[in-house]
Amino acid sequence: MHFEDVEFASDGRPFGGLFIRPAGLPTPLPGVMVLHGGAGIGAHERERGRMLAQLGHTVFVPDLFGEPFTSRAHGVEVITRLVEDPPTLRARLRDARDRMCASPSVDATRVAAIGFCFGGHAALELARSGADVRAVVSFHGALRARAPAEPGVVKASVLVCTGAADPFAPRSDRDAFEEEMTHAKADWQLHVYGGAMHGFTERAAARPGLAYDEAADRRSWSAMQALLDAALGR
Repeated sequence: MHFEDVEFASDGRPFGGLFIRPAGLPTPLPGVMVLHGGAGIGAHERERGRMLAQLGHTVFVPDLFGEPFTSRAHGVEVITRLVEDPPTLRARLRDARDRMCASPSVDATRVAAIGFCFGGHAALELARSGADVRAVVSFHGALRARAPAEPGVVKASVLVCTGAADPFAPRSDRDAFEEEMTHAKADWQLHVYGGAMHGFTERAAARPGLAYDEAADRRSWSAMQALLDAALGR
């Protein structure tokens, strides 16, 4: 496995990123962006990136914040500002996608994005923007759209994996997401895992409303693999 720290630019600012490439496979390979949660790029994102690389993808993990958090309040401020400003978030995601596609190890015609928590919401925003990606997968991400997708804009096949007991994605938000994607005429799936809470893929999840769920983790990862196989080819 090969790891490489890189940078990309968005709105005149530098942002970091990490490429993860499998060893011994001829390139270019299908590219998959892994979009991080609210704590930024951490062990969870690196591990999921490594798992995707083992499946035969070149993986790009972009830093979407561009600054270290000095406190939890600072992090909440940065995340809230991004979530409430879809044009800025979508532009940053598209710039990250372009950086991934510029790599000679990536087949730019076969790219996708997955994300966890904040990154799950970001993956959906990338799809809503009409970006040229074949698939997006949201794991326990927020579903509410500040700027809902317009008909015919979403190019990606969309998979949402969410917990029935996730307090940050209640039934009303799931219903609104279904209506949004149907109105947009998107190719979409919504998988709801009974009893699963927010952060169900993260073994370290240990705050109110968050808990790891082995069955939901395993089932959602299998659903993601099936979608990526279909969208990106083997």
